[in-house]
Amino acid sequence: MKNICLFFFLFLATVQLKAQTFTGEKTNWHGFDRYDFVMSETTFQIQPIKATEREGAGVAGPEKGMRRCIVVVPKQAAEGNPWSWRGCYWDHQPQAEIELLKRGFHIAYITTDPDQTWEVWYNFLVNEHGLSPKPAFIGMSRGGANSFTWGTEHPDKVLAICADNPGLSQKSLMSMDKLARQDVPILNICGSIDPILNNTYAIQGVYQGNGGRMSVLIKDGTAHHPHSLQDPNVIADFIEQAYKAKPAAKPGFLPDKYKKSNFYSTDPVYSYAKHDKLWVTSWGPYFAGNYNKYQFSLEGVEGLVTVITPEKPAAGNPWIFRCDQPDGSSVVDLGLLARGFHIVVAPIAYNADGPLFDQWNIAYNYLVNKGFAPHPVMAGRGGATGEVYAWAIENPDKIAGIYGENPILRSSLAKMQPLDNLKPLSKAKVPILHACGSLDPNLKTQTGEVKKRYTGKMTVIIDAGRGHYPIAPQKPEKIIELIENMVK
Repeated sequence: MKNICLFFFLFLATVQLKAQTFTGEKTNWHGFDRYDFVMSETTFQIQPIKATEREGAGVAGPEKGMRRCIVVVPKQAAEGNPWSWRGCYWDHQPQAEIELLKRGFHIAYITTDPDQTWEVWYNFLVNEHGLSPKPAFIGMSRGGANSFTWGTEHPDKVLAICADNPGLSQKSLMSMDKLARQDVPILNICGSIDPILNNTYAIQGVYQGNGGRMSVLIKDGTAHHPHSLQDPNVIADFIEQAYKAKPAAKPGFLPDKYKKSNFYSTDPVYSYAKHDKLWVTSWGPYFAGNYNKYQFSLEGVEGLVTVITPEKPAAGNPWIFRCDQPDGSSVVDLGLLARGFHIVVAPIAYNADGPLFDQWNIAYNYLVNKGFAPHPVMAGRGGATGEVYAWAIENPDKIAGIYGENPILRSSLAKMQPLDNLKPLSKAKVPILHACGSLDPNLKTQTGEVKKRYTGKMTVIIDAGRGHYPIAPQKPEKIIELIENMVK
């Protein structure tokens, strides 16, 4: 009897996971069942209707005071009943939605623009028909603006956003941090001569600045139209990956309170899209991969400790101890993450002229006690290199080496400037690696002087024709190999 009851309850649970059947007369939408509804803008009552033959796969404008609503059903719904919400312009370039239907997604639509009717439609689909509480959005032009409007007002009810040459309101732009905090991935697809391309760059600045995942694909030479991509897999894969993604397990080194965000390459890649017969430029985590970034406080430390984690730590948990924050063009850090290094940014005090080295000691001891290697490689760019030199000089027995990019050896708080105090490093046989541009104005006075004065092992790699910027080396693979050798 107990087994029968258990089977009955399991059966009920399975039924509840399935989307409830939609009522009304269905029509055909690109080979899938389509259900149409009208909603009153005053009573919010939803009634089933049948799309007319004249409408075909499209949709006619609603009568005054009404909204047209559509849901298209997959032949076999994917687990959890995922769905994609078209932000505007039903049936325009629908290839991505058709591909999603093949993968088990429902497709939904309501006439513009977001207001209380969208709330009612969402509740109808989620609460009455069992669709996932987090839809993805595909929005073109005005539909992109609608996607961002809904998303920033309901950041916990969005899976992902694919915006194509999107419009954008100032209110949505100023609220993008809400989506970033929910870790909602965004993919913008744009034409390089689209007159509102600046919207995408504005979103990218705010979203990436708040730690959000944003990828961009620019179609070289295209304008506002045509929208989308002929290859539906680019968008469908993006949405399906977002749906199947699992929350990252909390790393063991983290305290109870922390903030999680993202770190990824923003270097553009130029490639040929054969289905569209044009060249595209792409960048961001969807194309290049993503690393989890954590920030947290420690007792006795003013400022935050930042740790960027590799997908799989290398043997011995090697790490880089930096003074400055890396960015999307930090090719050496990205390469080291791919090799299993953690990237750690030391805390910088808010109320001092530079780092407080006793607080760096606290951060160092905390991480080593959590299993990080006892000998990190110190690293810095430009003027930040002087601070890591200064800490290394105070702790030469705790480091595996020093790496500087176009370095300036000036420290705000050191008792003696690093350039005049290299003996502790020489005595400890600390290897030093500098990557410099031949046109960097500090090359002779900084790296040149270190090379003259340092009696230990020092390697200098110079890129011909490069100045102080771009600060990243031209051949990062060689740098990464040398850093790996430091920790072996």
